[in-house]
Amino acid sequence: MIVRRRPSLLDIMFAIHGSTVPKIVGRLGLLAVISVGAVMLVHAYPGSTGRLSAVPFTLIGLALSIFMSFRNTACYDRWWEGRKLWGELLISIRGFARQTASLDAGTRAELLRGLCGFANALAARLRDGDEAAAIGAWSRARDWAATPNPTDAILAAVGARCAQLMIEGLISDILHSVLEIRLSELGQVQGGCERIKTTPLPFAYALLLHRTAHLFCLLLPFALAPSLGWWTPLPVVIVGYTFFGLDALGDELEEPFAAAANGLPLDALVRTVEREMLFALGETSLPPELKPRSFLLT
Repeated sequence: MIVRRRPSLLDIMFAIHGSTVPKIVGRLGLLAVISVGAVMLVHAYPGSTGRLSAVPFTLIGLALSIFMSFRNTACYDRWWEGRKLWGELLISIRGFARQTASLDAGTRAELLRGLCGFANALAARLRDGDEAAAIGAWSRARDWAATPNPTDAILAAVGARCAQLMIEGLISDILHSVLEIRLSELGQVQGGCERIKTTPLPFAYALLLHRTAHLFCLLLPFALAPSLGWWTPLPVVIVGYTFFGLDALGDELEEPFAAAANGLPLDALVRTVEREMLFALGETSLPPELKPRSFLLT
């Protein structure tokens, strides 16, 4: 995720980190070349573009803008839902830590370190990483790689340990019910994140917008060249930057858990869980808080 101060005029004009320019610069260059070619064609053959005018492009551009805004809104909803789910994860883990404060140090450490393993495993699962290795750094109670869903397995192991504590009389049935509610909330967070990851926007819808935006921008120079002449590349590149930029931004927001410039900072969120749980266990040597590098917080 890009972390920057409120953009100044210089930032608006020259900021690269966090913008979609690096992803679309090739297409913008192609549009500029095509625009120059369209102007040269019109100068060499004045009637070559026939009666093609900018009027239909105005109507098509307006409709295309509306459809692209719908797509970007849907993509942003996915991004925002992912952020809310990880916020709920933090709340539930903090609540679990408070409610286990009366347990002995060893038992509490086993439970809280298990939740650190869950947070690391969930981040790895959402980014196609090694879930078992992520859990292994916090819990070696079993071979996590042997389970089909290691992230759910570590959560189930923490729940089983809580049930065992209730059977042994170390916690009351009321406290066990409260802890189980927290674990159920974490399970819902995992399910919600998996729903976002495994259910992208319909491919046909995205493909229709991609094709229409590219055809619109590629044909626009031939409509503007007869009236604008050598000024044609300027508005064409600006229009291309708007459409291609929105398209690229929508692609990033559609996958909120990817390690992209505008993705969610899962590593930083996981580190927050680690630091707070270790502090709750009384440890003073905490892992450092993750900071943005070149404005990018992963």
